Amino acid sequence: MGQNITQKIISSHLVSGSMEPGTEVGLRIDQTLTQDATGTMAYLQFEAMDIPKVQTELSVSYVDHNTIQMGFRNPDDHQYLRTIAARKGVVFSPAGTGICHQLHLENFAKPGKTLIGSDSHTPTAGGIGSLAMGAGGLSVALAMAGQPYSIPMPKVVKVELTGKLQGWATAKDIILKLLGMLTVKGGVGKVFEYAGAGVETLSVPERAVITNMGAELGATTSIFPSDEQARKFLKAMGREEDYSELIADKDAQYDEVITINLDELEPLVAQPHMPDRVVSVKSLAGLKVNQSAIGSCTNSSYADLKTTALILKDRQLPAGVDLLISPGSKQVMKMLSAEGLIEPLMDSGARLLECTCGPCIGMGGSPTSAGVSVRTFNRNFEGRSGTQDAQVYLASPQTAAQLALAGEFTDPATWGTPPEKIEFPEEIPSIRHLFIFPPEDGSSVEIVRGPNIVPLEKFAELPGSITSTVKLKVGDDITTDHILPAGPQITALRSNIPAISEYIFSRVDEGFVGRMKESDTGVILGGENYGQGSSREHAALGPRHLGVVAVITKSLARIHRANLVNFGILPLVLEDKSDYDNLAEGSEIAIDTTALTPGGTIEVSVAGGKSFKVSNDLSENELEIIRAGGLLNYAGRK
Repeated sequence: MGQNITQKIISSHLVSGSMEPGTEVGLRIDQTLTQDATGTMAYLQFEAMDIPKVQTELSVSYVDHNTIQMGFRNPDDHQYLRTIAARKGVVFSPAGTGICHQLHLENFAKPGKTLIGSDSHTPTAGGIGSLAMGAGGLSVALAMAGQPYSIPMPKVVKVELTGKLQGWATAKDIILKLLGMLTVKGGVGKVFEYAGAGVETLSVPERAVITNMGAELGATTSIFPSDEQARKFLKAMGREEDYSELIADKDAQYDEVITINLDELEPLVAQPHMPDRVVSVKSLAGLKVNQSAIGSCTNSSYADLKTTALILKDRQLPAGVDLLISPGSKQVMKMLSAEGLIEPLMDSGARLLECTCGPCIGMGGSPTSAGVSVRTFNRNFEGRSGTQDAQVYLASPQTAAQLALAGEFTDPATWGTPPEKIEFPEEIPSIRHLFIFPPEDGSSVEIVRGPNIVPLEKFAELPGSITSTVKLKVGDDITTDHILPAGPQITALRSNIPAISEYIFSRVDEGFVGRMKESDTGVILGGENYGQGSSREHAALGPRHLGVVAVITKSLARIHRANLVNFGILPLVLEDKSDYDNLAEGSEIAIDTTALTPGGTIEVSVAGGKSFKVSNDLSENELEIIRAGGLLNYAGRK
């Protein structure tokens, strides 16, 4: 029996386990990436392992999230990241060079390689045929130490693309279509592998849009074949030698098949406050627009911004509409500049921002109060923009530019002829000289730490029994932004766990931290898809610092579940979801942890004589990690 692309990469990197869906597999990791918001903690964890140099083929540390550098905290973190990178054999990308996923795609991603990154949109590299997955910083630190990365063997879904994009429809509309079909939890435990005649019509940057936003499905990752389009892209980037063909066997088997006819797609938009609330752009015609923002790791490529420049050329934004543009890399900026395409952007009245994540993660560019913002980003969670009551819509660059010019939603049928598909120019400038490559021997490099960088906390082992109280009850689709908000003030504290823990659930329930401080432990009760969104391990590390011992939910998002395990918090799922309604904040519960078995079910006692059942999907290894008090303790023992 033939193999699909996912199976080929996993089988060639398999260290432990069997390739049966749901069974834990350990994978050898070729590449890692970190970004500054999660990287400082990841490197502190790697440093604690006392390994002289990273054991991967390549590890890159990007600074792209909090580059505003208000006060000393962020520049101190960036200084630490630069010096430890030189010491430990890591490539360093300074602030302003570009967004990690755009830079990695342009400069380092390779077909057939495994990549994990401390950012949930690491699957962007799936556009070139890498098996690229988002992970918590501690998992990335262990991969840098040469340890395998463990995941449940995913199911593989074949997404058959037929036809060809027409009119104003774009790659962004393909992934929005899939999100509308499957929802934000429709991809849990799955890899989405794209195939069909429609794939051949999509460039690597277009494919990367789809794999990037596949994270919003809750998927393990998404991947495209490495074919002629991949060879063409790598040649354009000056690294054709990195190309190798990687396609599914003709008799490859899949767990599911979904078909999307590209001929039938139209411009789509995700409504507030979830990426799966997808409708057609024309259905919202007449809705006033206050702001558009084009960029982020999803849509900041040369093709995206050249298309934007062509739409804006010789036109001007109406009064009262802001347009923010964030290029994905300095390479993109240089290409636009060489073609005289910066001027049309500026002359339209648009604001050109630094090559960073920027407004996507609430780093400036917030909309007005209750303002409507059309963004080319991947997430529109409530408050993520920095304005709690903003109404954020997700769309393609073409749609965002047209709606900014109109000042309202309009029917794409009125937009005229779309720009032709963008091809790379013959000459593409390299920016590889801007990366700081480590010395052959970095053992003499001094690691510089600022006063905000606090040593790692050592957590206690799981006790034999837990008697605690439900300190917080939340509903469905709680994101990591709900658990720990982003923004410049809070993100600046990511290397200081005691300080950043003060903000846990601060925008959901201001009293939560205070209640946690009233006792030694606490339990969180959640609904469906708890912990969806970014890979920020601080959304598990902060609660653990405060004393959270268990999270009991209807269902959990993949990366957050892994982060809970990494820091020794029990991830438990209600056997009977109706028990959620019978529990409340303040409910006193008791858990006999000695009764826990991998994948087993136990009874949890409630004060007053009642009880309910919870199950877990933990492997034997994961349960041992939790008993040890977390992955760092467990790894230290081994």
